Amino acid sequence: MQKLLTGAAYHGNRMLHHMEADLRDMADHHMNLVVHMLSHTDWDRHCRVMREAVGLSQEAGLEVWMDNWGLGGPPGDKSHFLSYHPEAHQIYSNGTPDPVRACLRQPSFRQFVHEWIDTVAYTGAKTIFWDEPHLPVKNGAYSCACPLCRKAFEERYGRPMPETMDKDAEEFRIGTIADYFRDICSYAASKGLENAVCVMLGEDIGINLSTLDRIGDIPDLHNIGSDPYWGYTGVNPYEFVYRGAKKTIEAAERFGKAHNVWIQTYATPRGREEEIVQATEAAYDAGARTIIAWGYFGSISNDYGAENPYLVRAKTNQAFERIWGFERDRILAENRARVRG
Repeated sequence: MQKLLTGAAYHGNRMLHHMEADLRDMADHHMNLVVHMLSHTDWDRHCRVMREAVGLSQEAGLEVWMDNWGLGGPPGDKSHFLSYHPEAHQIYSNGTPDPVRACLRQPSFRQFVHEWIDTVAYTGAKTIFWDEPHLPVKNGAYSCACPLCRKAFEERYGRPMPETMDKDAEEFRIGTIADYFRDICSYAASKGLENAVCVMLGEDIGINLSTLDRIGDIPDLHNIGSDPYWGYTGVNPYEFVYRGAKKTIEAAERFGKAHNVWIQTYATPRGREEEIVQATEAAYDAGARTIIAWGYFGSISNDYGAENPYLVRAKTNQAFERIWGFERDRILAENRARVRG
């Protein structure tokens, strides 16, 4: 069984004296993992600072994962890379360019990601967290259908790429992501880095739990996760997160990988903060042992932050305290049974 890891995504602050206090606050409240963002802006403007941030995190006792936030477009920022390589935009099957997303097959983008991986290694982080890889679908048109992708499709299937997605086009999209992951995970592993990924639960997004087979068996992909965000729309949080976490763990175990499960602590409406405790217990009850909140302090630094981030922080801390209590009780029971034989 995996050791218990609990933590949060941390972003929105690059002032190290404030960051140090936050990291120690995380460690004081039952967290031993932090996920930092290394966006293109961080790479350009905060590279030394991020190296120091990793050091501060490790001094506080936190394992460090580095998120590829917005590197090729959403999730996260718009891709700055496209300002330098306008030829690398994703293009939808109806000919419309995506203004903010880079094509995963473009050699220039692959090289860019390799250089970013070099920067992650420089910071001292040990794991790269590849955040929600997907290819979008908009109004029936799918991506990517740029000239490079169209040529690759025709070479593989012996016919032009269709405007409306069919079975071949869907398989090709998944293959695009899988080929990208084989490349970047291999390169990251060559630099001594672990690779973790979070895929979504929904359909029609390229890679999700039901279409994981093409990347799950990549040797240099070490950890598979998902983010069962229940969304505060009347869905029972315990049930939704339990089922999502179960599916995630089953998928990870199918490929012999570790797992990660995310808890929604952003955009929390007032009066719904207790659902964070329920959701966290659901993930633990389902067998999850790497449980991460998005994000620290209710994502207070973002416009999508919780309506009452202070109460969300308190509930997140309570949730992690509870599952650490459960874990200690489990280990104690096992030890007692072993000694008493």
